[in-house]
Amino acid sequence: MKLFKLAAAAVAALAMSSGAAFAQQPFTIQIDGSSTVFPLAEAVAEGFQQQTSGRVRVTVGESGTGGGFRKFCRGETHISNASRPISASEMATCRAAGIQYVEVPVAFDALTVVVHPSNPVRSMTVAQLRRIWEPDAQGRVTNWRQVDPSFPDMPLVLFGPGTASGTFDYFTEAVNGRSRASRSDYTPSEDDNVIVQGVANSQGGMGYFGLAYYEENRSRLRALSIDNGSGAVEPSVANAENGSYAPLSRPMFIYINAAALRRPQVQQFAQYFVNNGARYSAQVGYVPLPAAAYQSYLQRVQRRTQGTAFGGRQAIGVTIQEVLARPLIVEPVQQ
Repeated sequence: MKLFKLAAAAVAALAMSSGAAFAQQPFTIQIDGSSTVFPLAEAVAEGFQQQTSGRVRVTVGESGTGGGFRKFCRGETHISNASRPISASEMATCRAAGIQYVEVPVAFDALTVVVHPSNPVRSMTVAQLRRIWEPDAQGRVTNWRQVDPSFPDMPLVLFGPGTASGTFDYFTEAVNGRSRASRSDYTPSEDDNVIVQGVANSQGGMGYFGLAYYEENRSRLRALSIDNGSGAVEPSVANAENGSYAPLSRPMFIYINAAALRRPQVQQFAQYFVNNGARYSAQVGYVPLPAAAYQSYLQRVQRRTQGTAFGGRQAIGVTIQEVLARPLIVEPVQQ
């Protein structure tokens, strides 16, 4: 009997020890989506984990805006990074799955077209970009000189985001006039660093991605200025901020699962993101929003105000002020 009591006590002690260890495991916030938003979300996650001394873990993936929304609408992630607004079909998918969300613009981007630094081309019109990237160019426009007689006689080697990317959606609509309308004979990747490598290693290379990736690789690439009919404008924080870099300046978002915001860890992280959005945006090379905007979005997070200001449609060439002025179509909160 004594031996049995000792064994029982040992089992109980082991169970208590295991329970305590389990209780000490940090809660993990799962984020996925846009590779453009990734540098910003990663910087925020690192700062937050330092502040909470590891009590909360944050994982940040980059499967592209579309890939991220697929996971988000299946309830697999707490937050979805997006380089475009949620689409009508994604809204319907989330609604069917009972997933409601809080939409938060976090920064602005100047979508950047890059070439090899040895390329003499310095600027390009939107029409010339279309001549390169439109579906009819596939297999036909393969040399820089075909785009413009003044351009070099050099093979055109293209790299760009994959079809799950919000950057792909935005660029194709802004340049080709229809989302997802693009030639497909280019090297696609959801990882913008692959595009950086491709262009940097190809004399006739061209690619496009978010401004932060160019800022990180200035010594290896050249950014083209874009002429939308009012003169060539270089991609920069200042030009995205003042609205002159149209139509390739765009808002960036996080979408937060509204039910997950009831968890104190997710609420704390979301507030940290908004409160520090300006600092981290500037740090990684994006355009911070005005302080009043972050204050407004902080209230949206705290109140778990659900809905979208974009109605499932893309927002091409909008300014920061136009984004901030859009009324949110509010959905009722699930209690």
